[in-house]
Amino acid sequence: MKIAFQGERGAFSEDAVIKLFGEGVDFSPCAHLRDVFQAVLEDKVNFGVVPVENSQAGSINETYDLLLTYALNIFAEVILRINHCLMALPGKKLTDIRTIYSHPQALAQCEEFLTKLKVEIVPSYDTAGSAKMIKENQWKGVAAIASSRAAAIYGLEILRPQIETNVNNYTRFFAIAKQKAKPVKRNKTSLVFSVKHIPGALYKVLGIFATRNISLTKLESRPSKSKPWEYVFYVDFEGHSDDEIYQEAIKELRREVTFVKILGSYPQAKQ
Repeated sequence: MKIAFQGERGAFSEDAVIKLFGEGVDFSPCAHLRDVFQAVLEDKVNFGVVPVENSQAGSINETYDLLLTYALNIFAEVILRINHCLMALPGKKLTDIRTIYSHPQALAQCEEFLTKLKVEIVPSYDTAGSAKMIKENQWKGVAAIASSRAAAIYGLEILRPQIETNVNNYTRFFAIAKQKAKPVKRNKTSLVFSVKHIPGALYKVLGIFATRNISLTKLESRPSKSKPWEYVFYVDFEGHSDDEIYQEAIKELRREVTFVKILGSYPQAKQ
């Protein structure tokens, strides 16, 4: 089985791949999120795994935009505890470090730790990519913030584990595929829609779910790419779209909105 993800080997997305599919898969790192979607669409891989939201930083907007654009299904979700580690070449100490590289989000999530150090902070394109650069260039006074898996892959030594400011730091990932997931005991459905420009339009749409006692777990608006100052709404609800009550809700929803797309029904991740 071949799985695509964004980033270098050792990225947190790789941890999400392993949590979903196990160690015995063929990893296919991609430079950009769009490349992951394209690889799935072109059957170069079986699945793609992409981050969709972080408990501290919020939604990954590019992922949501790509879910709307591509004719793919959300096949599964997984929630990963994000543990940021400071790493450097073997034998180096924290006092040897003059520069730290990592992805801007990782740097922001470790701000409290970093403010105590008198070092240069350099944003990079990827957490694991920062670790890879140190290994390839043999930078002696440089450290990276990345996952423990990245340290193992690139032969770096962890100087400090768990340096994130908030321990309740989790990222939700989607597995995307051409095929649809089969219903299980606990399911979740994601969809996107746009409403008519009339008073109470969104209120009426939300009532479709409320009157059927359907639990919404997410509601978020994003700017529409087709028209300025128009918005689309992303919704997650508990349940599978194939079940009768949800089919009735979606049928009524189609009558009240200008556009709707079912992004997928999939097994709900364990919290």
